[in-house]
Amino acid sequence: MSTTEPLSAQDESLLSVAGPLSYAKGHGTGNDFVLISDPDDKHDLSPEQVAAICDRHRGIGGDGLIRAVPSKYLAEGREILEAQPEARWFMDYRNGDGSMSEMCGNGVRVFVHFLVSEKLVDLPVGAELFIGTRAGLKIVTRLADGYSVDMGPWEFIYPEAAGKSGLDSVVQTEGLPVPRAAVSVSMGNPHTIVAVASQAELDDLELFTIPAVDPLPPHGTNVEYVLPAEPLVEGGRGSLRMRVHERGVGETLSCGTGACAAAVATRHWAHAQNVANWEVAVPGGVLGIRFAPGAGGAEHVFLSGAAVLVARGSISAD
Repeated sequence: MSTTEPLSAQDESLLSVAGPLSYAKGHGTGNDFVLISDPDDKHDLSPEQVAAICDRHRGIGGDGLIRAVPSKYLAEGREILEAQPEARWFMDYRNGDGSMSEMCGNGVRVFVHFLVSEKLVDLPVGAELFIGTRAGLKIVTRLADGYSVDMGPWEFIYPEAAGKSGLDSVVQTEGLPVPRAAVSVSMGNPHTIVAVASQAELDDLELFTIPAVDPLPPHGTNVEYVLPAEPLVEGGRGSLRMRVHERGVGETLSCGTGACAAAVATRHWAHAQNVANWEVAVPGGVLGIRFAPGAGGAEHVFLSGAAVLVARGSISAD
């Protein structure tokens, strides 16, 4: 990091602790991240440092920061290792404002691509890798053109309300004239999904303002706005368009867990539980969603898409 102006107190704190610190920059369908390899657990960055790195004007810029750290160094990682000793690496994910997050579907694909690029793992096409996250164990499969992630089972945050009407909350959004009913879905992290009626409604949303959600899940929520395709299902595949406001970030070009939650909600509203394959178009590209039985008989969601590294550098006082 260099500047012609005096360093702020925040910048000085960042550099004195983190620099020099090598990083890579990557994205999954436009959801972008700063990635740091930390095999010896020497760079457990503070929220302020993460926010400074992710700042798009004074830092590197990113929707979040991902630290690749061995699972053995974190309490959550050690718990996962007890059940799956092969989950050597842990995805320590932070939102762009420095706050902690349980999981990021686009991020885990980029994270694994980073591990492969850094030669920290060997993962040929078709092979699986076990990854620790704050949302539990994730299994990632390398594809010829990207990665597929077993995101685990989904669940309604308010199952009684969602089961009765398919709706459990109300969301007020800039760009929509009246509050809209929504449904809340957990993919290991919380999501609130709102249906819009037209492409114009989707385009007119002003997602730089945090939507007001009532009731608000205990740890906040990501809010997805979905427009089902017409027809919804064609050739055995469902499709929809989506925009998202991510907690701790703002609007992003994509959200992997949000795409999964949006497919869950749309399938539920349309009574299309027999449709296993979905395509979700986000501003940054297209994601694939697949529903299939998982361990213990619970239905799991599988997310697939590309992962790209675009730059490397170092953060230092020079």
